[in-house]
Amino acid sequence: MPSASRTLTRLALAACCGPLLLGAAAGCSTTQDKAAAKQAESQRILDARAKRQKQRKAKKNKGKAKNAKTQQDGGKNQ
Repeated sequence: MPSASRTLTRLALAACCGPLLLGAAAGCSTTQDKAAAKQAESQRILDARAKRQKQRKAKKNKGKAKNAKTQQDGGKNQ
């Protein structure tokens, strides 16, 4: 049969380690939440950048089409 001091030591150890483990688990989840938020922000930035590049490309191509039409008309600006 184990002695009372051993049992008390184990209980004290469990009482100390329990909150530490719970705190570490809670800290880990907040880190994961922060990482997910950072990833979502990065995705929004990349989407906005792609949209701007698409608009620039469309504007550039529109200018080329206008120049080609002007050249077909004999270089006349109407």
